[in-house]
Amino acid sequence: MFQTITKSLCVTTVAASRCFCRYPGQYNIRHYCKKTPSRLWVSEALSSSELRENIIIQGWVRSVRAQKANLFLHVTDGSCLQPLQIVASSELNDPSLTFGSAVEVTGVLKRSPHPRQPVELEAHHINVVGKCNPVFPFKIKDRHSLEYIRQYPHLRCRTNAFGSLLRIRSEAATAIHSYFKKNGFVNIHTPIITSNDCEGAGELFQVEPSGQKPKEDENFFSVPAFLTVSGQLHLEVMSGAFSRVYTFGPTFRAENSQSRRHLAEFYMVEAEVSFTQSLEDLTEVMEDMFKSATEHVLAECSEDVDLFHKYVTPGHRGTLDAMMTTSFPIITYSEAIEILSRSSQKFVFPTDWGCDLQTEHEKYLVNHCGNIPVFVTDYPYDLKPFYARDNQDRPHHTAAAVDLLVPGVGELCGGSLREERLDLLKNRLEQVGLEDAYSWYLDLRQFGSVPHGGFGMGFERFLQCILGVDNIKDVIPFPRFSNSCSL
Repeated sequence: MFQTITKSLCVTTVAASRCFCRYPGQYNIRHYCKKTPSRLWVSEALSSSELRENIIIQGWVRSVRAQKANLFLHVTDGSCLQPLQIVASSELNDPSLTFGSAVEVTGVLKRSPHPRQPVELEAHHINVVGKCNPVFPFKIKDRHSLEYIRQYPHLRCRTNAFGSLLRIRSEAATAIHSYFKKNGFVNIHTPIITSNDCEGAGELFQVEPSGQKPKEDENFFSVPAFLTVSGQLHLEVMSGAFSRVYTFGPTFRAENSQSRRHLAEFYMVEAEVSFTQSLEDLTEVMEDMFKSATEHVLAECSEDVDLFHKYVTPGHRGTLDAMMTTSFPIITYSEAIEILSRSSQKFVFPTDWGCDLQTEHEKYLVNHCGNIPVFVTDYPYDLKPFYARDNQDRPHHTAAAVDLLVPGVGELCGGSLREERLDLLKNRLEQVGLEDAYSWYLDLRQFGSVPHGGFGMGFERFLQCILGVDNIKDVIPFPRFSNSCSL
């Protein structure tokens, strides 16, 4: 197909489809060739309604079966879970054609006689693009656990399970963006480097220049700068000009934790809604977004989700179906404490009014409510950050805050109405010694401020919830946590 031509100006024209000629030298002259093969993704080939000649498939070998007359390969390219079967003459067999090797196959797409696969590719040519070392840590017939493949962060995307996870993750992100767009939210790119600690917990990664030692009391940005723990405060700035805003990006917490629920770097979905004085406005968005994104994933990634629910987390599909068909109940923090206090279960952490809910408490409350997501509202005022709206209720002093607790994970979303009353906000900032650092935040309440509120959802925890995955490190491509920063 490729013609060899010299460096002299020479153009060959044949009326047909486009291709490229490669030849020694610096020129690359485009010409046309009648028999140019067309490349298909494996997903396109499997869904093709017509038989096609001169097809190219590029991908990685998932299985090899050599017979006396024929050679059978299964090839995948990441576009879908199901591989494409390649049928070839045994003459095309090659010692380097092994599990894990990268190949380019040219042939004819035909109907398959096997009822479990619609088509197959009859190969005319097989080119091994990349050989695979025999000590490849994943084996053809083994179903490796998520814990096992986690040891190989640079290779685990080659497995069926993690390939499915990454396709699901991609579709889930698309679904979340789509939900907010359809519901009138404006996407705001909040900064990753910031000078504020939104959560007030002090779990910050400080940003400093590399390769140069700053002078004493001198900062690159003139003030101490950190990797963001939340985009919320920046969204609140935008809520003074837009009724609905959201952001979706990486956030960072310097937590020295090895737990199954925490990472040092993870993705957060955060939204802010203006002109609202009701927690129900926030819980409605949380529940609607959760169900909308989940429905999209189930529709677009059915095979990938089925793989998880069948082999990785068997039995979880029933739990997910219950979440999708039931309205999420709402209880107050005081009601939650009463439920925990009446329980015969012995908890490690105390359940007195005023104590923060721990993971063991959250999971018990979810089970108590029928193993479906549950909203807990009106937490003790002293447990919440300075921006949470004061309910001004007595004898219990609470804040207009809400958490969404879900099966298997615990807290998925956390949000609150924001304190829009200048005098109350100013007093709170003075109490915690932050009035100078957040003078700009007080300014927001003086220039056309409106009642507003918002929430954040951990994206990885959302994936854990819908797939039933126990460890958060198994739902992110490259997990970052204390004592671990591979790659």
